[in-house]
Amino acid sequence: MGSCLSSVIKSKPPLRKEDDRPLEEPLDTQIKGEILQSPNLKSFCFSELKKATGGFYHGYYLGGGNFGLVFKAWIDEHSLEAAMPNTGMPIAVKKLDQKRCQGQQEWLTEIKFLGQLCHPNLVKLIGYSLEDDQRLLVYEFMPNGSLENHIFGKSSDMQPLSWNLRMKVALGAARCLKFLHDENFNAKLSDFGLARDGPMDDKTHVTTRVMGTIGYMCPEYVATGHLTRKSDVYSFGVVFLQILSGRRSKEINRPPGEQNLVEWAKASLSSKRNGFQVLDKRMEGQYKIGDAQIALHLARRCLSKEVKDRPNMEQVVEVLEQLYIRKQWRHPRVNPAKDQ
Repeated sequence: MGSCLSSVIKSKPPLRKEDDRPLEEPLDTQIKGEILQSPNLKSFCFSELKKATGGFYHGYYLGGGNFGLVFKAWIDEHSLEAAMPNTGMPIAVKKLDQKRCQGQQEWLTEIKFLGQLCHPNLVKLIGYSLEDDQRLLVYEFMPNGSLENHIFGKSSDMQPLSWNLRMKVALGAARCLKFLHDENFNAKLSDFGLARDGPMDDKTHVTTRVMGTIGYMCPEYVATGHLTRKSDVYSFGVVFLQILSGRRSKEINRPPGEQNLVEWAKASLSSKRNGFQVLDKRMEGQYKIGDAQIALHLARRCLSKEVKDRPNMEQVVEVLEQLYIRKQWRHPRVNPAKDQ
């Protein structure tokens, strides 16, 4: 999901000389002080992760994003020590792009958030590596790949997701955002699970530096720098629209008027008759008309230009639970371990 919130890194107060001028702490000392807030994470040596990824072998490349590149690797399931490729427990290693000036802040913020949060729909952060100018994150491995691959993948052996599985994925993502909005955890998800500090309760957070992925950012943030919880709802709406349509948020190879997914879809979403034009044709015959109308209406509400017209994530979860769980009740599965 596109992240809009700017990072707020809280460092320990600097030491002071007798003349009350601050002494600069070494950068690594500041970083290690922040990481101590997440004691459950394992610290890996860079050489360990290099070995576990086969030297960041291109054959183990999983994908990339704003943060950097992600590789498949292996560790011992019990000791969590690096293992040779194809032995032990698979993991995903994200390697920071050293050219990005804000990458270190994002790397640290992700450790602070994911190192303290646990939710079935939130990717688990296992550990990190901090060595010289190398910054890496270690996650649990997701064997089914990314949503992007399943929705947009062109591979002939990649079957398009069914309507039911798409509702399941959307519900999981919505539940995760609802969880992150509870109590004091107000966060944005991006890339492979990037979290950033943001507004508390229903207050507005203002940043002078716009951050995020074009196509996912809400209009008020782009225009003014103002963020609320409803900013997340808009970003979720973009992802939900991609799930429904099977199209990317930005596609420059499409004809003019269709390159921006939200702008292209809005005219159709406002019409009950034309709304079905938005749906991925690969799902035809898999859904009831009423269910599709509910889903399209939810997407339209999430993408409302006016913040007050957007639902909160609790309301989003309620609607998606109706769509997914009701489908399960209508069509009981013989084997509950598999989704058809």
